[in-house]
Amino acid sequence: LIVLTLTEFADQIRRIMRVSKLSLVVDADHGYGNALNVMRTIQELEHAGVSALSIEDTSLPTRFGQPEGKDELISTAEMAGKLRAAVEARRDPSLVIAGRTAALKVEGTDGAVARAKAYAATGVDAIFIVGVETLDQVQAIHAAVKLPIIVGSAPASLKREDLAARGARILLQGHQPVAAAVKALHETYTHLFNGGAPADLKSKIASPQEMERLVDADAYKKWQREFLR
Repeated sequence: LIVLTLTEFADQIRRIMRVSKLSLVVDADHGYGNALNVMRTIQELEHAGVSALSIEDTSLPTRFGQPEGKDELISTAEMAGKLRAAVEARRDPSLVIAGRTAALKVEGTDGAVARAKAYAATGVDAIFIVGVETLDQVQAIHAAVKLPIIVGSAPASLKREDLAARGARILLQGHQPVAAAVKALHETYTHLFNGGAPADLKSKIASPQEMERLVDADAYKKWQREFLR
């Protein structure tokens, strides 16, 4: 929908990184504007603590009158400019920048291969492809560029080991954890609203011990003992 601002996005990343030592990979959409906006995006997200991010070639936000469900792409030249700007703006050499393309759905395999080659030439670290339907599509891109491939939500019929053999190093699986949390919240609130007893939810919710571990309660209690007088 592209209604989240860069500032809000960076703030959310900082909240996550304050409580995690894991590497964080994010989707930076179209970089929040043109190539110069992309440079600002790289600066903000790198400072916020991300380890990897992708910039995509989808034309965003959706223009007035654009057919629903139909992606439109910016030109290869404009996207290459964005990716060159992203690489230029990077200060930490360990930050991974991926050029993402939806060309498989819009321009077919040949178009996706051509874009992948152009994006790889900008100095990015990986190619992110969406709309994969067959292993042949992944193989064609793998043969054209010698960069790691990120695959966004491939069909279940494609095995991970087969994708890995064709250069795929990350396979995204959609937003199932978030969707599961939404469903759990809805079911829990519905149960309570309809008069259900909280005790009936015991097997479906985190225990008090799990919740304390999540919020690092032991550290908080330690600080209370040491610093409050």
